[in-house]
Amino acid sequence: MKRILLVGGGHSHVEVLRQFGRAPAGGVELVLVSPNRWTPYSGMLPGLVAGHYTFEQTHIDLERVARFARARFLPTIVTGLDPAGSTAALADGARLEFDFVSLDVGSTPATAGIPGAREHALGVKPVDAFLRAWDAFLERARTGELKRAVVVGGGAAGIEMTLAMQHRVAGATGRADAVEWRLVTDVDVLLPAHNDRTRRIFRRILAAREVEVHLSSRVVRVERGTVFAANGYRVAGDAIVWATGAAASPRFAASGLATDDRGFVAVDETLRSVSHPGVFATGDCATMVGHPRAKSGVYAVRQGPPLGRNLRAAVEGRPLERYLPQAEALALISTGDRYAVASRGRWALAGGWVWRWKDRIDRRFMRRYAGL
Repeated sequence: MKRILLVGGGHSHVEVLRQFGRAPAGGVELVLVSPNRWTPYSGMLPGLVAGHYTFEQTHIDLERVARFARARFLPTIVTGLDPAGSTAALADGARLEFDFVSLDVGSTPATAGIPGAREHALGVKPVDAFLRAWDAFLERARTGELKRAVVVGGGAAGIEMTLAMQHRVAGATGRADAVEWRLVTDVDVLLPAHNDRTRRIFRRILAAREVEVHLSSRVVRVERGTVFAANGYRVAGDAIVWATGAAASPRFAASGLATDDRGFVAVDETLRSVSHPGVFATGDCATMVGHPRAKSGVYAVRQGPPLGRNLRAAVEGRPLERYLPQAEALALISTGDRYAVASRGRWALAGGWVWRWKDRIDRRFMRRYAGL
């Protein structure tokens, strides 16, 4: 019996489980390790925060998916990985041996080296912790205790979360101006990974909704109620939300796995570690050598099918297939209300119909796993 250990309940791993459930592999034991039974679908998180979806509509039940795949589900975390010895240490002190291991554990907010960021800012990841704090955030807004909010991050995640939170707070309080919103980013332009037309659309939306934007303001320190930027700006807020780019877990490099210069697991075109052939990695925690892409859920979703096929091929001793990610991915960025912007390459489209299009895509993805 060969054991495949799936570490993390990310978008790629739920597809792996679905594949093995539909076509079981003889002589293979699947083990899924994830700290939470419910895993969020990142594409619907802004809609959940904005109040358009329920928790159940935006989360996949890992226990159910694992049961469908006849996999063992362990609701804990891997605290240490020994790829050379093919063992993983769990939080309860147990050790698991494996023949192959796949990592799909996402990323963490990039707060390293910024004093006070972890203590005084609420990260949008991990999602479960953010959602628990979000209820308290809303209550503070309702009671009038929270009057100013600061969001750090000028990419799609930062802007989507700002507009989603603003929309929900306005609905909960009955006032569009109940909370003042400030967006702080180190980049010279918003949405640096997108085209000029997309940026112009969001500049207009942020201005219309009176979101105060601070560009070229790299945060160097966070204190209770204030972020300090390298250019001398001090931006005050009763709540600070951290939505910057992704950071890697230091455990990857400590395990001996080859990583890129930012600490993400380096994998080849088969999604296998370039240093340890028994290790695979996908999603935000990995970087494809020669094909680096933005840390986005769309790539993790698309890596799921080839990962499943390659894990099956690996245990059966067959050649692995190459996977080449698309050069440009379609981004559907919501604006808090039922409106969204489609951005790809040099073009952009916006409207309520784009939100409905995004909604159909997201719901279709969730239906794939809800009925297993």
